[in-house]
Amino acid sequence: MNSPEIKAFIHQHSNLFWYTPEDKKEDISDEFLVETILNYGDLNATVQLFHLLGIKEVAKSFFDSINLSNRRKGNYHELTINYFTLVFRKYVH
Repeated sequence: MNSPEIKAFIHQHSNLFWYTPEDKKEDISDEFLVETILNYGDLNATVQLFHLLGIKEVAKSFFDSINLSNRRKGNYHELTINYFTLVFRKYVH
């Protein structure tokens, strides 16, 4: 169950989840939230995500997802994988 802050964040960026039914948006997983924001969100959305979940949790979700399988890795854009791999390696220990 997502916190009220996460639910408000999802509603604020509802357009990024256009293919998710309206009644299901509040219950999306952290993994799906991270994937969507890193792939399609702007800088402000990414920074907000880091504040809400913590940069370490976002990095963990990101690396778990791309290392799980090639199919899951394929959910991220190639440039997104490259950029956030560099960012997280530099700022998350």
